[in-house]
Amino acid sequence: MNINAVTVGIPVNDLDAAIAWYRSALELDGLELSPVEGVAELDLGPFWLQLALAPELAGQEGISMNLSVPNATEEQARLAGLGLDVSEVQRFEGVVEFFELTDPDGNKIGFVTELV
Repeated sequence: MNINAVTVGIPVNDLDAAIAWYRSALELDGLELSPVEGVAELDLGPFWLQLALAPELAGQEGISMNLSVPNATEEQARLAGLGLDVSEVQRFEGVVEFFELTDPDGNKIGFVTELV
């Protein structure tokens, strides 16, 4: 098997609001793709984030997305400064720093920095 790309899907209640929120929170520029009605894809560099209009699934447990960042503590402070819903940074010495960002639909996105 040769995997060329990864797309992570997140269900949302309001597609336009979700696009604006994710673009702001993740500091994304440029255009998103809309391959079909009710779906938008945002290029995050190493993978694509697919937002899908699916109110019956938005905020459900079991959806997991973690983003590796150079400094989780700085990123948590930046997002908190924007008034976004973030958890405290958890530090596991010699392993990782980690926090979660909760989007307006209740989906949780993890941010992690390896401490090796």
